Amino acid sequence: MREPIAALVRQEGWRAEGAAARVHYEGGRDRYAVEFYAETGHVLYWSVPTDEDEEGTATPVPRDGVPDPLRRRVRDDLDEAGIDTAVERREL
Repeated sequence: MREPIAALVRQEGWRAEGAAARVHYEGGRDRYAVEFYAETGHVLYWSVPTDEDEEGTATPVPRDGVPDPLRRRVRDDLDEAGIDTAVERREL
C-alpha cells in the first residue's frame, strides 16, 4: 500500500482501495463519497444515493457544490496524513 494511502486510512472513516483511499460522509439529506488518488494526487467528490433513492447512481460533484465543512474535514485529514492539502483544490 502506498504511504499516503496508509496514512489516510489511519484517519477516521477512510479505507484503502488499491491506489486510492475513500471515505463516506453523510450530513442532513446529503451523502458523499470522497476519493483520494495517490498516483495523481487528486481528490474526487461523488454524490451517493440515499437509502430512499436506491435506484440512484453516484455522480461526480464539482468542488463548488461540496459543502464547506466536508471540504475542510478532507483537508484536515490530508494534513494529518502528511499530504499537501492543495491536492484537495486541484481540478481535473
